Amino acid sequence: MEEYLKVENNKDLVRDTHSKAIINTNRAAYEAAVARAKTAQKQRDELRDAVRDINNLKCEMHEIKDLLLQLVDKK
Repeated sequence: MEEYLKVENNKDLVRDTHSKAIINTNRAAYEAAVARAKTAQKQRDELRDAVRDINNLKCEMHEIKDLLLQLVDKK
């Protein structure tokens, strides 16, 4: 049977007497932390996608520039 002891000066934390782990019992705080982590991951993904798009545009601009230079050299 799991047995928990309250952590001094914090109503949301308990200690598991078997594993000695500290456990947060505040479900709302946990869910808020998960939501923050998901939002942060989404922002990192969006930034990565934007950087990838910018790099693709750079490559395409270099290709266009090279083609224009070839056209100018032929004349």
